[in-house]
Amino acid sequence: MDQTATRIARTIATEIGAAANQVNAAVELLDGGATVPFVARYRKEVTGGLDDTQLRTLSDRLAYLRDMEARRKTILQSIKDQDKLTDELTRAIVGADTKSALEDIYLPYKPKRRTKAMIARENGLEPLLQAILSDRQADPEVLAQGYLSDAVVDVKTALNGARDILAEQLSENAELLGRLRDYMKQDAVISSRIVEGKEQAGAKFSDYFDHSEKWANIAPHRALAILRASKEEIVTIDIAPPAETGSERAEAIIGSAIGMRGDGPGDAWLRKAASWTWRIKLSLSMYMDLLTDLRQRSHEEAITVFARNLKDLLLAAPAGPRATLGLDPGIRTGVKVAVVDATGKVLDTATIYPFQPRMDVRGSEAKIIELIQRHNIDLVAIGNGTASRETEKLVGDTMKLLPPAVKKPTKVVVSEAGASVYSASELAAREFPDLDVSLRGAVSIARRLQDPLAELVKIEPQSIGVGQYQHDVDQRRLAKSLEAVVEDAVNAVGVDLNTASAPLLAHIAGLGPSLAQSIVDHRDGNGAFASRKALLKVAGLGPKAFEQCAGFLRIREGSEPLDSSSVHPEAYDVARKIVAACGRDLRSIAGDSKALTNLRAEQFVDDKFGLPTVRDIFQELEKPGRDPRPSFKTASFADGIEDIKDLRPGMSLEGTVTNVAAFGAFVDIGVHQDGLVHVSQLADKFVKDPHDIVKAGDVVKVRVTEVDVPRKRIGLTMRSSGGQTSRSKTPDRPNTKPSQKSHSGKLNQDRRTKNSEGPQNNALGAALKNAMKQSKT
Repeated sequence: MDQTATRIARTIATEIGAAANQVNAAVELLDGGATVPFVARYRKEVTGGLDDTQLRTLSDRLAYLRDMEARRKTILQSIKDQDKLTDELTRAIVGADTKSALEDIYLPYKPKRRTKAMIARENGLEPLLQAILSDRQADPEVLAQGYLSDAVVDVKTALNGARDILAEQLSENAELLGRLRDYMKQDAVISSRIVEGKEQAGAKFSDYFDHSEKWANIAPHRALAILRASKEEIVTIDIAPPAETGSERAEAIIGSAIGMRGDGPGDAWLRKAASWTWRIKLSLSMYMDLLTDLRQRSHEEAITVFARNLKDLLLAAPAGPRATLGLDPGIRTGVKVAVVDATGKVLDTATIYPFQPRMDVRGSEAKIIELIQRHNIDLVAIGNGTASRETEKLVGDTMKLLPPAVKKPTKVVVSEAGASVYSASELAAREFPDLDVSLRGAVSIARRLQDPLAELVKIEPQSIGVGQYQHDVDQRRLAKSLEAVVEDAVNAVGVDLNTASAPLLAHIAGLGPSLAQSIVDHRDGNGAFASRKALLKVAGLGPKAFEQCAGFLRIREGSEPLDSSSVHPEAYDVARKIVAACGRDLRSIAGDSKALTNLRAEQFVDDKFGLPTVRDIFQELEKPGRDPRPSFKTASFADGIEDIKDLRPGMSLEGTVTNVAAFGAFVDIGVHQDGLVHVSQLADKFVKDPHDIVKAGDVVKVRVTEVDVPRKRIGLTMRSSGGQTSRSKTPDRPNTKPSQKSHSGKLNQDRRTKNSEGPQNNALGAALKNAMKQSKT
């Protein structure tokens, strides 16, 4: 292995908490075409048990570090071609551990346009600078007189030229840039100021009209709010050292790079040159560096939050294969109705008009009763959009009219985020060519209750609506991250080979849109797959793709019982040996946790399959095809609470978490406006990360603390003390005592941050008064 690969392996190993040999093994598998889900599940012996999270990080960092190594090689060659490469410079370039450090070193050797410093050198002024540096007691103006010429007409021009040369040298000094960057990252302050005349247009950003805080401490969601406000030309941004002494400190750092010796005329001139270099050149350079760094880390945080919420949503509990009535609420255009059977097949559709202007309540009730009785409906899925609460009330009233002999279905309010995007998509048009676009939404709502994962994979993740500033971040990076989340979720659950749609199959390891469609076409033309091996008959699906995908595909009631499990076909012989040792039939072992108690996994380890794989097989034989998702549970909205105006402080309600941000969780309590449980209200203990307490899709019990009807803001708490707390750590500053100003100010910033993202996000302000009460307690 070459030095570059060794260096990369060591770096990644440190970052993911693994050994270099584990990293090398994983890299070899990934380079060979293996997928992350396959390696994480079926190559544990090879990688030493690296999980999918470690492997995702490894894959991302591998791409970054390989790109950096390619850049390092290019820089070395460029400097070598200039005949300027020394041993010392080579060591510095080889030792650079970030792209920015690498570029700092390369700056003096980087081809550049004609600069003022170049012109000054051409005019013979570099010796003047050397003279000033060498004799600090000499008067620079006197020294400059010896360098006048036709091109250098006076002393001022000469000294300005010498200063330009010095400034360029300082701007290309890698060590100095590193020291300044470290200083700025530690002490710099980021501030935002309102652009005159934009107060009304930028009202949602009002907390950032005159705002400042330490750059190192700014929360990513606040940084994103300021960045968006700047992009919309509502505020201007500055990143600078502390106003009192910051610039002096920066200039002192520059002065130390020059080598100040005393108070001679030369030193005085150099101090002025250092100050000028900071003001005109390096402060701008540092501003751009820190702004880029802030943008990158804020984007990464936003992408991470989105990915975690998406994962929670995809892995939400499925209601299962049950006949479902889907309702896509609407007022003027009516409520769209669709019935799907246990497999998701569309059986019936209709449109009812229970609201204005038709007010056909009786006719709507009659249609719902007819569909429930005719199709033996078990579940009613109601979209949570406009008229959702009214539609839910209609369904509740209608169920009271059902004959006693008819079993009442369970009604559930379902997030319809992205349903309209799917309805108008090319995929939906192919799937339902004869259905009106609006009715496709009702089908999607019904199906996402049966199996959220299977339905949500048909929608672009960005449209699902669980992100924070998702349109502001690097879209390529976001798409890559979300695709990885979808792939991991789909493969963690596994799919039924004989019922899965092409969009769902496309996310299985080793497949893709093309192979997934080929599988569906083969299934349509030849009937259901009798075994996993039959996949090899699909056009274009070769041994490599089969190796990657087979373990994640399930065949129920097939000719091979192991095909319904997550045991990979390559390990069937091991599974059969385990079953034989039990002296029982494979099907009789399934689900019997005591069947394998007398066996030890170590007995079945061989040269090909190690202990991790054998243990996985044991677990799978005990619970074949187990679903890692939680059991199905629904939130029960309180009767009579249908609008924000119905809420009162102190009310205890049940709701569903719809989104989790860095500052809290948004909860749907059935009033068309999500309420906010601020991070300080999530538990009786200090909470650093809201994801440690709740996730999207969770059913939670909350208490109303504040209701602001005009601004549609609802404050909620999950604390047992009802939202009151003793003096303790503040959510944003865990090591300081809370003050009314700092605590409420941060809450205001959080509120504005969330408000600027969309209409759902108007809830945070309601927590403000409550938090202020807390800080006084």
